[in-house]
Amino acid sequence: MSDIRNNSKEWTSAQAYILAVICLLIGVVGGWLFRGSQSPSSPALVENASASAPAGMGSQPTPAQMKRMADTQAAPLVEKLKSDPNNAELLANVGNIYYDTEQYPTAIDYYQRSLKAQPANTGVRTDMATAYWYIGDADTAISEFNKALSYEPNKANTLFNLGVVEWQGKMDVNGAVAVWEKLLATNPNYEGKDKVLQLIAQAKKHSNVKPGTPAKPLSE
Repeated sequence: MSDIRNNSKEWTSAQAYILAVICLLIGVVGGWLFRGSQSPSSPALVENASASAPAGMGSQPTPAQMKRMADTQAAPLVEKLKSDPNNAELLANVGNIYYDTEQYPTAIDYYQRSLKAQPANTGVRTDMATAYWYIGDADTAISEFNKALSYEPNKANTLFNLGVVEWQGKMDVNGAVAVWEKLLATNPNYEGKDKVLQLIAQAKKHSNVKPGTPAKPLSE
């Protein structure tokens, strides 16, 4: 997955400490974010991009190669959009192609166009919010997650992603835990329950850690 960057200008010692603990426990949390309509048990398409890459591209496609792959795959849909430019489904599908190949700014553009036609599509809005997070814009991501929840308050993957960004992007431990607890309360059969419980448990251990406080040794 892409490198996740906080949108603040400088990491404090507390922020670095929290992120280190998260990574040690479960890997990079940002890599767990789910698509708006994706099941928690379904692998992200981008994780399999190297498997479908042309021979000679190596095990991990470069950003330029990923863009070419996206452009090639999207071309037929983009052609259809010339005669139907406001087709929300087509626009979202093009956005998905660019999202899955980590071309997030382009994905956002198509998602925005799709949402102009269908603003209540919570799956598309969740995907767009997640794309904003991946380009380092936590504030816009949170705003768009909340807009999605205004249409569908208990949407599980939206709540999961919002919790991740509240914690990793804003260091709001209490806010993240509240969101995840709502997810479990309103979605008792959520497939990603174990992941959510791990996150809640780890976040609660650091509920008193605030940005700017001295970092503690990882052994403590």
